[in-house]
Amino acid sequence: MKRRVVIMGAAGRDFHNFNTYFREDDSYEVVAFTATQIPDIEGRMYPPALARSLYPAGIPILAEEDLVSIIKEQNIDIVVFAYSDVSHQYVMERSAIVNAAGADFMLLGPESTMVKSKKPLISITAVRTGAGKSQTTRRVSEILKAQGKKLAVIRHPMPYGNLVKQEVQRFETFEDLDLHECTIEEREEYEPHIAAGTIVYAGVDYEKILRQAEEEADVVIWDGGNNDFSFYHADLSIVVVDPHRAGHELLYYPSGVNVRLADVIIINKVDTASLEDIHFVRENVHDMNPHATIIEAASPIQVDDPSIIRGKRVLVIEDGPTLTHGGMEYGAGVIAAKRFGAETLVDPRPYAVDSIAETYRKYPKIGQLLPAMGYGDQQIRDLQETINRVECDAIVIGTPIDLGRLLTFPVPATRVRYELQEIGLPNLDRVIKNRLGDKL
Repeated sequence: MKRRVVIMGAAGRDFHNFNTYFREDDSYEVVAFTATQIPDIEGRMYPPALARSLYPAGIPILAEEDLVSIIKEQNIDIVVFAYSDVSHQYVMERSAIVNAAGADFMLLGPESTMVKSKKPLISITAVRTGAGKSQTTRRVSEILKAQGKKLAVIRHPMPYGNLVKQEVQRFETFEDLDLHECTIEEREEYEPHIAAGTIVYAGVDYEKILRQAEEEADVVIWDGGNNDFSFYHADLSIVVVDPHRAGHELLYYPSGVNVRLADVIIINKVDTASLEDIHFVRENVHDMNPHATIIEAASPIQVDDPSIIRGKRVLVIEDGPTLTHGGMEYGAGVIAAKRFGAETLVDPRPYAVDSIAETYRKYPKIGQLLPAMGYGDQQIRDLQETINRVECDAIVIGTPIDLGRLLTFPVPATRVRYELQEIGLPNLDRVIKNRLGDKL
């Protein structure tokens, strides 16, 4: 008898788990995916072209809120939990719900889902969204390019559109972002790499993606999302921890997996975190993985035009996922606004419309910041309308991208940029040479 399976996800790890573990195994029947975190993802279909021969009709993507009825009505045997950046409490609550409904609860580990590369591969992951993983990836890219290496960065999936068209995506120019109809969330991850001259891959089928990337790269870098563990076996595993959320390395899933697999642990943001929190995080990661090399790093900010901020009533726009499921209450934009003398931060919540207002209801801890939400065209329009309605003198943009490519601003706006800066030794340059010297 086939075991009937539901995979709980958020349009990323869930599809990868299916592709690598379930897709060709006829002892299982994946009945459905359930979706959360991503607006409007439920009600769609994982298409037959990607599901392949055992699933000629494809697989429905249903709302996670209906999970209990799905388990009971569809006689589900196993529910696989396949998303990240959630607390251990949250994971075990889902386990209790699933078990009480009559099914087993399953967590697939790295060895069951990782794909092996033919080229040297560096994975860069984190303990929470917004820890500083992307600037770490840019720093590693800079080091490898200085050694004359050709790179391909493979980004954690964000397939929110046509899944067949998004099976394998390659981004080399800003025009490619338009061609693939990228959301703001996708642009925030891809655009900084493209601006630095690095080719980016993403999509749905991550073994196909890897094989194509290997054709043009000397080294492959896995740029992970949320705090998920790598989809690929790594020759060097780098994990970023965040002392602004000290203790989350112990409390969030799968942060503990990442820390324990790490060759290198970067304690980021030491320039803005307290010494007490930095010390606490250092002790935690050392206890979890005493063999990892620990590097301390800062994320210094640069503002394009500080004069726009000084003495003004400022609207701060920050990276959306960092504020929502990342749980951060501020980012680089707030630091810049305060450092460069803003008179006050304007609260955008009274001006929010439709899906942006709903975001504040769902994530009330966001406070007086505007998350750059843009999972689709309508949400981008809602974001634009909210910006238009806010009564402010200036706008500070703390997202990793040039929002001016997608939005217009009714008042002067300036961008905040931030890069990784290692403090002392050891540093990434030395670690990469020591650990990968023979393979590069």
